[in-house]
Order: sequence, then C-alpha cells, then structure tokens
Amino acid sequence: MKEVNNENFNSIVNSGKPVLVDFWAEWCGPCRMLSPIVDELSNEITSVDFCKCNVDDANVIASKFAIQSIPTIIIFKNGEVLDKRIGASSKASLKEWIEKTVK
Repeated sequence: MKEVNNENFNSIVNSGKPVLVDFWAEWCGPCRMLSPIVDELSNEITSVDFCKCNVDDANVIASKFAIQSIPTIIIFKNGEVLDKRIGASSKASLKEWIEKTVK
C-alpha cells in the first residue's frame, strides 16, 4: 500500500483510477483497528488504489481536506473527492461503501 505525503499526493490522486486514502496517525487507537481491514480490502478490491496518509507527517494535506477526526477515509477520482467517511467501521460496511462509491 502506498504512503501518501505532501509531495506525492497530487500525482497519486490524479491517476484516473479511484483512490482511497486512509488518513491515520500512529497514536490513534481506532486507526490501528481499521488499518488491517483497509489492508485486507486493498487485496480484494482491485478497481481502487489504496493509500495511507499519516496526518502527523502530511499536515499540509490533512489541513487541505479539513481532517479533524481520524480515521478518515476519502475516495478520490481524478483529484476530486467522491465521498468521505469518518471513524472505524466493520469490513462489510466499509466494503459496501467503497463499492457503492466507485460504481
């Protein structure tokens, strides 16, 4: 899974393919709970590129998208936000949301 940062963010989310970005931090308990689910889904859903963005390391990007609560997941296509989800959730719920969003 790619790590998104302030330098590579634009090139990654403007790839033409839907891109899911998991905004997280190492100290965040719910982020640590959601991370393995996102990893599993990245292997199951091949129509979407999955990336992680550590908000402590990429504060410019976190500010640009007004990330105030983590984990926050945003799905982009051609640099535009398709949808946003805040907080941890079950694998089934997250998978359904991703598939619905990128249809």
